[in-house]
Formats: sequence, structure tokens, C-alpha cells
Amino acid sequence: MTKARRLEIALGLNIALVVAQVLFGLAAHSLGLLADAGHNLSDVAAVVVSLVAVRWARRAPTAERSYGYHRGTILAALANAAMILAVSAFILYEGVRRLGESHPVQGGLVVAVALAAFVINAGSALVLRQHGSDLNMRSALLHMAGDAAASLGVALAGLVILTTGGFEWLDPVMSMAIAVLIALEAVRLVRQATEVLLEATPKDVKLDRLTATIGSVDGVETVHDLHVWSLSSDVRALSAHVVLAGHPSLEEAQVVGERIKAAVAAPFSIAHSTLELECVPCADGTTGPCGMDVRQPAKG
Repeated sequence: MTKARRLEIALGLNIALVVAQVLFGLAAHSLGLLADAGHNLSDVAAVVVSLVAVRWARRAPTAERSYGYHRGTILAALANAAMILAVSAFILYEGVRRLGESHPVQGGLVVAVALAAFVINAGSALVLRQHGSDLNMRSALLHMAGDAAASLGVALAGLVILTTGGFEWLDPVMSMAIAVLIALEAVRLVRQATEVLLEATPKDVKLDRLTATIGSVDGVETVHDLHVWSLSSDVRALSAHVVLAGHPSLEEAQVVGERIKAAVAAPFSIAHSTLELECVPCADGTTGPCGMDVRQPAKG
């Protein structure tokens, strides 16, 4: 099943869930249900953003976007995180306000709707679950998994209210716990997406091991000015200066370059490699070794 199809199924399930939670939350006077509905509404928007990003990333590169649109999925993850944080802040505010007020909560209705929400959210999470490290898809999965846990918490609060006839304060307390849960999720998403946008070295790539792998290729003497970054969660690029042993011909150097690309592609998930093949290391200059002086020459 494609990523787009998984997201479409999750979107349909969550739209139906939001409508039901709002209606029953108002009827039961349950902030927990309304809070969960608000979270699920942000999930609807998040899944839409993720779906648009997945389709956007398929577009072919252009002269203006030579690497294509892979970063669209990272921007989608950031947008999702921003929505989660906004909803979390609102739920926390409402929860604190409700703690000082008395609102009778219909525990039976809360339990029924929350359990139904748990089933739908858990089903959506299973649909979105896949192997790989796609941050966009993983953010959508975390939304659903977090919702499933939150819905289960609301159901437990409703069950306590139903069986004891009291403890109405559990409803706003549970809503605030939901807010904290999803806010932590949002912070993690922001951190991971920011790492990609700052072109940080992927956490599972150890530069010393990568350098050793390149150095072990037949015909390579040394490697320097090595950089690895992510275009998206599952598309990585590499650039490096490689000093070749001896003084090979252009054809021989190209063969070594292809060996290097083959050596790093699968083990380090490198989809695009740019190699500068050299016979001697770069000379030190005003901008450092391998640097390029982009200053305009003085006009005489």
C-alpha cells in the first residue's frame, strides 16, 4: 500500500471521529472528549498536510528546484508540530479553568465514545505503520498512536466517574495530561525536522566509519572535506574530496568514483553522491583547504 493511500484511509477515519467526539463531548459536558476532538482535528489537518507533502515530493526536479521537492515532507512535519503545540496550549488553558468550575460529566457516554476513538486511532496507527525513517509518515503515525493512548486515558477517567459518581476533576486533569503528551511529541518533531533543515549529519551516520569505508576502496589514498546531510527523512546526499593513489587516467578515476558510490549507497543510505577526485590534496588558501574565494576581483 502506498504512503498516499495509507494517509487517505487515516484521514477518512479521523474526520468521522472528530465529528462524533464533538457531538458527544458537548452532550456529555466532557472536556476530555472535546480536548481529544481538538487533538484529532489537528490530526486531520496534519494528515492533509502530510498527504499534500507526499504528493508534492513526487514532483520532478526543475531548474529552480534542482534537488526536487523532498524538503516538502520536512516542512509538513514542522507544520504538524506547530498545530500540536497550539492545540496543547489551548487544552492546558481550558483544563486549568475547568478545575475551578463544577461541570457534571456523563461518565457512561464518555467511556463509550473514548473507547470508540481508541479503536479508530489504533486502527489508523496500524494503517500508517511502516518500516523506514520517513519523518513525515512517522509524525502522522505518532499523532495516531498518541491519540490512541489519550483516548484510552479519557475512557479510564470516564469509567472512574461512572462507577464512583464523583471525581469529575479527573476529566480536566486527563485533558491536561493529553496536552502534555502531545506537546512532548511536538517538541520531538520540531527537533528532528530542524536537524534536517540545518543539514546536520544524520544521527545514524558515523563520519569516521564512513571515511574508513571510502578509504578502503581500491584506488583511494585519502578522503577529506566530507559532508553528509538529509534532503528529507529518507533521501540523503554526500559530497567529498577524494585523493586517488597514483595518477590515474580520467577513465580509471571514474571507475574508482563509481566504486566509492557503490560502497556507501546501501550501508549509509546515500542516494546522491558528489565526489571531487584529486591526485593531490587541496592546497591551503585564504578560505582554508578546499574552500573557494567568492570575492569579486578589485577593479583597476
